[in-house]
Amino acid sequence: MPLFFYILIFIFGLAVGSFLNCVIYRLEIKKSFFWGRSFCPNCKHNLVWEDLIPVLSFLFLKGKCRYCGQKISFQYPLVELATAILFVLIADYTSFTNGYSFLDFIFIGYCLVSASFLIIIFVYDFKYYIIPDKVIFPAILVALIYNLFLLLFVPSSLPIILNNFYSAIGAGLFFLLLFLISHGKWMGFGDVKLTVFLGLFLGFPSIFVALFLSFCFGATIGIRLVILGKKTIKSELPFGPFLVAGTFIALLWGERIFNWYFNLF
Repeated sequence: MPLFFYILIFIFGLAVGSFLNCVIYRLEIKKSFFWGRSFCPNCKHNLVWEDLIPVLSFLFLKGKCRYCGQKISFQYPLVELATAILFVLIADYTSFTNGYSFLDFIFIGYCLVSASFLIIIFVYDFKYYIIPDKVIFPAILVALIYNLFLLLFVPSSLPIILNNFYSAIGAGLFFLLLFLISHGKWMGFGDVKLTVFLGLFLGFPSIFVALFLSFCFGATIGIRLVILGKKTIKSELPFGPFLVAGTFIALLWGERIFNWYFNLF
């Protein structure tokens, strides 16, 4: 794809990342993110367009609110940059293999929307230790609609659809079992719902790679935090961010990782 296309996707990702920051904040304060002007979380002053340019406004304002001087969280530029970079990687992964067909645009749109849900889940679970139903249920609905769309308009995709559904059921039941055995101490029920979405989104073998990587990330970081004295064995650690990180890696390189791993034996 031409460089100009990637630049547009990057800019679009920055704008979407700015919106995702708004969603994350307003979900916590239980305020609609569809209506109302953006405002400073500290002084509540309405922001003007100069304050809302993704990343650049943060740099120009030196990380402080123009009106009250309170420091702006690094979450805002990080989420904007992460969203932009992920959008470019996803656009490159999906490409336009069918010659810029309608199906290509539907697929890339589905991946970008799903990525947006996952970014919200990553940050929200990391900050508040919960995966909101207001995010995960719409994500599952979007995945179901996409699979239904394939069933209706691309009948040859039935094996892929079945793969996605079997992956969702398998991953969901596995995490449900962990939830029930541990009485919610190992996994929250939000993680169970998240894995259902991930199965629908990734299918097999990518869902296997995502779950495997998430457990590796979780174990590595958890042990490191215990060694550093920042957590204890009984401390709660949100698992959603690890699942999301594993999912993005699996989406982009899952099959290659799966084949490489099993070719070692």
